[in-house]
Amino acid sequence: MSVPVPHIEVQDLTMAYGDFIIQRNLNFTINRGDIFIIMGGSGCGKSTLLRHLVGLKSPAAGRVLYQGVDFWHTDEKQRGALMQRIGVLYQSGALWSSMTLAENVALPLGEYTDLSADEISEIVSFKLALVGLAGFESYYPSEISGGMRKRAGLARAMALDPDVLFFDEPSAGLDPISARLLDELIIELRDSLGATIVVVTHELASMFAIGNNSVFLDPETKTQIAVGNPVTLLNESVDPRVVRFLTRGTVSQKAPSPS
Repeated sequence: MSVPVPHIEVQDLTMAYGDFIIQRNLNFTINRGDIFIIMGGSGCGKSTLLRHLVGLKSPAAGRVLYQGVDFWHTDEKQRGALMQRIGVLYQSGALWSSMTLAENVALPLGEYTDLSADEISEIVSFKLALVGLAGFESYYPSEISGGMRKRAGLARAMALDPDVLFFDEPSAGLDPISARLLDELIIELRDSLGATIVVVTHELASMFAIGNNSVFLDPETKTQIAVGNPVTLLNESVDPRVVRFLTRGTVSQKAPSPS
């Protein structure tokens, strides 16, 4: 068994808006190759934590380390370089409605590389093919389904070959079949690209199907109350708050032990 290699380390992190504390004293490690789940009840700060991890909001206290580099206490040039190694799929897909799928995916390539138009076009077609959208380059977001828009947003998130992919509620608004297909795609991308993946979700099926590590944020105590494989937490946690969340109140539910 290979030894886990830390990719992102969160140390004594406190998140706040002014004097209002969202979460405090967060400490967890996301290892390279993890599919890491950020979970917890409504209003616990899951999306706020994501914003801290992707560089959209600075901590009130504490550190976020990327391969040992303190993201919020390094120079602007290095922080910019780190951000180019991050891809984000937002809940809505966040595609520009006036642009084709190809134009949306090409945006970061045109902004951050010196590639020619032909080279960008080739990469765009490859990224769309990776998410099952080969042949849809000229379509506009309004012309495709919600699940396809999510996959197009994922293709754009992967445009710069990031080391880490972040997903904010990827299954939101999708029917169960589309959500399952997206879960399968996330696993395939982790395995084929070797990326570390961080997912904010409240969908139990997704947590158990794709997650191998997690942090549980509690809105009452405003701190983490569990870390680890979601299936292991379901089967072994003795904290009633964790059990209640992972069973939706039906404590008889158990998941198969992780292999």
